[in-house]
Amino acid sequence: MRLRARLMPAALLAATPAAVLMAQESPESLLPPGFDDPAPAPAPAPAPRPAPRPSPAPTAAPRPSPAPSGDGSVSQPVVQDATGTSGEAERPRSRAEQAREMLDRLPSLEELEAMDTDELDELLGLKPTFDIPPAARRSTDRVGLLSREEGGMGATALTNTRAAFVRRVLAGTRGPLVSRWGHIVLRRALATRMAAPAGMTGVSFAALRANLLNRLGEPVVARALVQEIDTAEYSQPLISAAYASYLGTGDFTGACPMMRLHGASREDEQWELWRAICSTYSGESGGMDRIERVVRRGGEGRFDALLAQKYAGAVGRQRRAVTLEWDTVDELSPWRYALATATGAEVPEGLRAAGGQRYLMMAAHSPAVDIVTRADASDLAGRRGIYSSTAMVDLYSQIYDDTELSGDEAARASLLREAYVGTPAERLEAMRDIWGGDGESRYARQVLTAYAAARMPVNEEMADAAGDLIASMLSAGLDRNAIRWFSVVPVGSHGWAQLVLAVPTRNAPVEEGSIRSFMENDGEGLRSRFLVAGLAGLGRMTPANVDELSGDLGFDLSRQTAWTRAIARAGERGNPVLVTMLAGLGMQGSSWSKMTPLHLYHIVSAMKAAGLEAEARMIAAEAVARA
Repeated sequence: MRLRARLMPAALLAATPAAVLMAQESPESLLPPGFDDPAPAPAPAPAPRPAPRPSPAPTAAPRPSPAPSGDGSVSQPVVQDATGTSGEAERPRSRAEQAREMLDRLPSLEELEAMDTDELDELLGLKPTFDIPPAARRSTDRVGLLSREEGGMGATALTNTRAAFVRRVLAGTRGPLVSRWGHIVLRRALATRMAAPAGMTGVSFAALRANLLNRLGEPVVARALVQEIDTAEYSQPLISAAYASYLGTGDFTGACPMMRLHGASREDEQWELWRAICSTYSGESGGMDRIERVVRRGGEGRFDALLAQKYAGAVGRQRRAVTLEWDTVDELSPWRYALATATGAEVPEGLRAAGGQRYLMMAAHSPAVDIVTRADASDLAGRRGIYSSTAMVDLYSQIYDDTELSGDEAARASLLREAYVGTPAERLEAMRDIWGGDGESRYARQVLTAYAAARMPVNEEMADAAGDLIASMLSAGLDRNAIRWFSVVPVGSHGWAQLVLAVPTRNAPVEEGSIRSFMENDGEGLRSRFLVAGLAGLGRMTPANVDELSGDLGFDLSRQTAWTRAIARAGERGNPVLVTMLAGLGMQGSSWSKMTPLHLYHIVSAMKAAGLEAEARMIAAEAVARA
């Protein structure tokens, strides 16, 4: 690198255009035709004279408007006439002066030694535009992960939808969603391989979807989506989405191709540190030197630079001993958490807890986080729909296999095993111990026990536990297993209400008397409102009963808003992608208390009309289970 630095000034001088370093009759533009300066204003043609090469006519300088003088009158400024008829023309710089100016801009030897390959390529104009041959470049006409055969929702679902409307819907969904099943179906829609709406490029559409996936806590899916596009095609919004997805998964080296091609797209300190990490990962010495300069500079960025130094030392060839002093850190950031966990550094629990659920979500996706912390994060990921029941069982199976672990998570892993073995009474008791408490944590543990609940034999003596067993099964979509309990659950019970919504087919409407029995046992009435709204959306009540019961419960399903009209119209047109995106817009919130019966009715009704009846049934049953 040092020898290369010494030779660099000579290389730069050799690459300097002859128009600057040597005498030449007239300068030539290096831009393609049409990219030069605008055509000059008409001017009196000079007397013809022979010239070895035509020279472009000078552009007329604009005349400034008259400026008011101190006494209020208007004074005429002295203006150099473009044709040279008044005033004295400014002396043009000589070629020697231009050459000296260029040499003054050349970096010093010390600066060249500190540069890595990326910076030198930018200095010399050698940065590649594409990293793959033209024949191998992928089309951006249809971008996504899931074809229709793989569970996608159709490649042309949005081709006739206005781009501005889709942009408002996706950008307006800030996440998270109140519904686990709403999250699952929205993730599927966003991952579908499809064409962009009319008036939007495939790259812009991918950026919108990836950004929403990141906000929903799905950086793994967002990263896979942005990787479907060639790195050289990235726009600035897609670079931002990719940055967040790589940060959310702690995959710093995975972002290096993007850093290599788009290193100049941002100038913030964390971006530059990331570029230095990639340089070190490539075996270049300049990357570590750039990180050390930030460390020596001090300030708020010093701790970030120390984390980058620790990571770069782990992935590169230059090992450095780094001491992290968390006492100097007042606030945790995603950058700090991702780098710390990726290098095995222990983040203080106080800092992590102060950051709220954001870092629990990052822990759920990070394989570098210890298994106990991931189990703690699985409750949040499970109830939101990010973790499947199978993924949660796999996680606790690893905890059970590690005999050295102890604590609540290890005890829960043992209880989970008991939920699959022993007598039915012992299995039910183990599941009840796992569920514990109430509210959101209870539902998360019901996701964990879904397959254990599905293995339970139908038993009339367990009818009082049927509601929780059914909620557990339906959280994983095991509706066929849950329906077996229809014969033992009392009419008007919690389990009955879930089953009348979840059953795939029903020949007759639900009787008004049965619904009123449920209403009598519902203290606050929210479950009753969701039951009526869900049955109405699925078409399982007569219109007269819908009007009467909704009136008794204090809500009006006939009320119209811009959102209700849009989702109803999308359902009528059989557009599952647009229905799902609008449903996500209407299901934002931290709990089901934020959901209204009107929104639930239109979401269930539109999904059923668009061919998503199974998802509509699961959302309606989930509303009753979690209200």
